[in-house]
Amino acid sequence: MLFLYNLFIWIYPKAAWILGLFNPKAKEWHLGRKGLLSKLSAAFTSQTKPVIWMHCASLGEFEQGRPVLEQLKLTYPNYSILLTFFSPSGYEVHKNYSGADFVFYLPMDGSKNARQFLKIVKPSLAIFVKYEFWHYYLRGLQAQEITTLLIAGVFRKEQLFFKWYGLFYKNLLHTFTAFFLQDNHSQNLLASVGVENNVHFGGDTRFDRVIEIAEKFTTIEPIAQFCKNSQVIVAGSTWIEDDEIIATLVAKHPSVKFIIAPHNITEQRLKICLGLYKNAILYSNYLHQLNDTEAAPQSFNTLILDNIGMLSRIYHYATISYIGGGFSADGIHNCLEAAVYHKPVLFGPVYDKYIEAIGLIDAGGAVSVDDPSHFESAVISILRDDVKRNEMGANAGKFVQAQKGAAARIIDYIQENRLLTN
Repeated sequence: MLFLYNLFIWIYPKAAWILGLFNPKAKEWHLGRKGLLSKLSAAFTSQTKPVIWMHCASLGEFEQGRPVLEQLKLTYPNYSILLTFFSPSGYEVHKNYSGADFVFYLPMDGSKNARQFLKIVKPSLAIFVKYEFWHYYLRGLQAQEITTLLIAGVFRKEQLFFKWYGLFYKNLLHTFTAFFLQDNHSQNLLASVGVENNVHFGGDTRFDRVIEIAEKFTTIEPIAQFCKNSQVIVAGSTWIEDDEIIATLVAKHPSVKFIIAPHNITEQRLKICLGLYKNAILYSNYLHQLNDTEAAPQSFNTLILDNIGMLSRIYHYATISYIGGGFSADGIHNCLEAAVYHKPVLFGPVYDKYIEAIGLIDAGGAVSVDDPSHFESAVISILRDDVKRNEMGANAGKFVQAQKGAAARIIDYIQENRLLTN
């Protein structure tokens, strides 16, 4: 199995280079790793503080790790923080993130790369968020007896760890000092393969993050002006399959306002959205219209966001929130960003991998819709029934608040076990 793993990590960068000729993200992945270890070494040349290293695969994992990272920065100011990403979608958005002292791509796994990386960084503590099981990095950390935590972990029985042929990956589990898991099912799965010591129920740190965002909410005046006193559907992280369903409803209900945040905001994707939503305007053009006092005002019932970073606050303005991705194989995006505002949440049928979505449905704060007619009937039912709408919203908000505290549990463990020193 090690031979196959080495083959994979040898092929992956070459495949990214080839794909980069056609795919912008693959190109970013490839270019981002050019001379990476030299850049890392230069950045750490004058580094004198001990280092906390947090690694996130992508953007979603960063949002889970962020509450822990920011609390560590406050609690241990005598440490520097290194944040690494595997994916461009995480690095490119947060490469200037002020909560870390250093932000880099993670060099591709390999015996030489991992050895050089650890020699440069010399981490006192390593934290992996949710996923990412890189053999040479984990073995290197273990060999140097560096405390290594997995936080916000989720395991499923179909993963390689739990297959008869998965011994290679199963053994990697023993390189971690401790696990903080999102659910008891994951804890039982680890126990089934002999991983029982220092396995804790930690919860999902995203609950802490979305609560923090909601508590710090500030008005977005252009959005408030667009919504005014209308009923508003906010659809976040939508894919084309979602847009096709929502657009049918938009055409039938012109008095309802819609705010659409596509998952990708490439020029082509935005053009598709403008074609589907007939009475729509891009947010950037809407701002221009607001600022142009000489232009004749135009009326639109659909606003399409063409920027990144606003969605978590825009859910505040929703009468109903819809979470995209549930009609594609990968499943839904983050539904907690919407639920925290005490609003009803809807999403498509592919959500079984996401325990927070299952919990939200069980709590009575969300509904899964199967097709366009089900989506329309669910929306209209909620819009017309104030009691039902308020009850669903209250259930959603209570569910999120009840899960608070995952980050604090991890920080408490670090302090109680003196993994870091002040």
